Amino acid sequence: MVIGNGMIAKAFESYRDKEGFIIFASGVSDSTSADTAAFEREIKLVYNTIINNSGKLFAYFSTCSIYDSSMQHSAYVHHKIKVENLIIKHCSPFIIFRLTNPIGNTRNTHTVVNYFINHIVENSKFIVWNNASRNIIDIDDMYLICNEILQEKLFINSIVNIANPQNYPVTFIVETIENYFNIRANYGLVDKGGSPVIDTTAVKPLFTKFNINFDEHYLHKLLQKYFSKQ
Repeated sequence: MVIGNGMIAKAFESYRDKEGFIIFASGVSDSTSADTAAFEREIKLVYNTIINNSGKLFAYFSTCSIYDSSMQHSAYVHHKIKVENLIIKHCSPFIIFRLTNPIGNTRNTHTVVNYFINHIVENSKFIVWNNASRNIIDIDDMYLICNEILQEKLFINSIVNIANPQNYPVTFIVETIENYFNIRANYGLVDKGGSPVIDTTAVKPLFTKFNINFDEHYLHKLLQKYFSKQ
């Protein structure tokens, strides 16, 4: 069973008819949100799904923003921690995937890369946090790792980070997008931001197994894969 219809839910489409799995890919996805009503709806849906599917492996997608000092006190991060604690208390078996920023085919304008691309292509002015870094991963690479974990029953009843081993300064992300589209961005810099410190040691063997190469060209390759220049 798959709960949700966004980019992550679509990546796990093959699980819709698989017995024994609950892929919970619904709820609040905008890290800037402070919508308490939306948070409560997700809490209720998570709890009801757990109660109604006892014994099934419950997979939940949390956030690596928990490790970012500039976001740790946000309503979104507090909400995600609350959901994690609910799952830990009421569910077994479960796996909580703390995700970084997945990049793929989505119309969600709140994703880091989509936000910058939309503003750059439309020549809209935006603000860049000079001290901020973001962690980005291909949705397909994320799926490969998570699917292997689910199928092999790894990290049962625990939390595992699914992320790129390296962060990208936001200024580098903007520059890479500028170079890809050959468009000069219209932005201002502010002296703000932080960088998530994400430990990916546990899943490093899976990077090797699936030949996922997080080299210096990784971000550029994602732009080529998902974003047309036309």
